[in-house]
Amino acid sequence: MPKTVVGLFKNAGFVDEAVRDIEALGFPLQEVRTIKEPASFPVTSVMSFPRLDFEVELGRELTRIGATKPESRAYVEGLRRGGAIAFATGSDEKVDEARKIMNFRGAVNVEVVAGSAPHLPFVNQSDMPALDDDAVMAGRVRQPGGGAVLFVW
Repeated sequence: MPKTVVGLFKNAGFVDEAVRDIEALGFPLQEVRTIKEPASFPVTSVMSFPRLDFEVELGRELTRIGATKPESRAYVEGLRRGGAIAFATGSDEKVDEARKIMNFRGAVNVEVVAGSAPHLPFVNQSDMPALDDDAVMAGRVRQPGGGAVLFVW
């Protein structure tokens, strides 16, 4: 059963350091990848909404490996705010070591909480659009370190 560790970094520069350390563990290049929000989004059709298409596809990929929808939304929001996501897939021992590296390099903790708005400590809340009061679940990003999550799929 494949195992993947996922880490969200609020600073896209930190992810490169983590990936170098993870690759030094002997992970094959195709088993370690990063996602940063693209500078531009390709238009695929007349009815295409490129940014939305990108975010929906990323959400699908995250839920496919075991993230909940609120967790997936929190990861996507982290990208919107200039962050980056690292993925490493491998054996139990290797993904555990990759998780430790991601946490050491500052992966932020994403958790699911009840409430109407996510709490993003590194984001100016006044810049965020208002959310409906009837939202039941939201993603929350906590302090850096200790946030890489292991998914078994």
